Amino acid sequence: MKRLAMALLACLLLCACAKQEPVLPAAAEPQETESQEEKPTTERAAGYVALTFDDGPSPRHTACLLDGLKERGVHATFFLAGYRLAGNEALVRRMKDEGHQIGNHSYGHAQLTALPRREALEDLARCDLALCTLLGEGDYWVRPPYGSIAEDTLSALDVPVICWSVDPLDWDTDDAGRIASHIVQNAAHGDIILLHDCYASTVDAAMQAVDALQAKGLRFVTVKELLDLLGKEVKAGQIYYSGK
Repeated sequence: MKRLAMALLACLLLCACAKQEPVLPAAAEPQETESQEEKPTTERAAGYVALTFDDGPSPRHTACLLDGLKERGVHATFFLAGYRLAGNEALVRRMKDEGHQIGNHSYGHAQLTALPRREALEDLARCDLALCTLLGEGDYWVRPPYGSIAEDTLSALDVPVICWSVDPLDWDTDDAGRIASHIVQNAAHGDIILLHDCYASTVDAAMQAVDALQAKGLRFVTVKELLDLLGKEVKAGQIYYSGK
């Protein structure tokens, strides 16, 4: 595994497995898996969007969300908080097995810009190591808590940082219809949608939004797939808000 900061994190990464470069889909369409039951009703996509979920896994709500995504043939991206992994290992393995992308949302979910650079990098490295230990080698792209990361921390990373272009503020309301309406009205080709899989209302809203947007011909892909499909050259230590 590449080091996030060469001298600073050597002891944390001693036991980590080796990293590989991310393998992006070569085809123009995202890869389908046998686990998918329902496919979008349109043969020709009107565009592609990426659903992302932060702060999980949630032992109360993530399984239900995964059920709904599988039923609809949707792959999403989950940015996981390291402190939530213990006891939820089966959920995380299920995410990987069902074709979802998994990323690093820090270990303790502190605002990284409020921490000294050393502590911010240590926190990200700790989550990366936990994911690597649980799931094996891979590049776990970063979403910093609250979308905030200092430039000197960003420049030390060996993976890209993913933010978002559509935010329905699902953490601020339990009105699933309101959350879904915001997504449907604002999401378009190339967008990255921010949600949190620790709320029942978000799970309901996500299913409503997926159904409505699929009916419009939009297809849901992982963030990696979205950036590849839109021809983005993904680089370590850079922030991406959408595929546009």
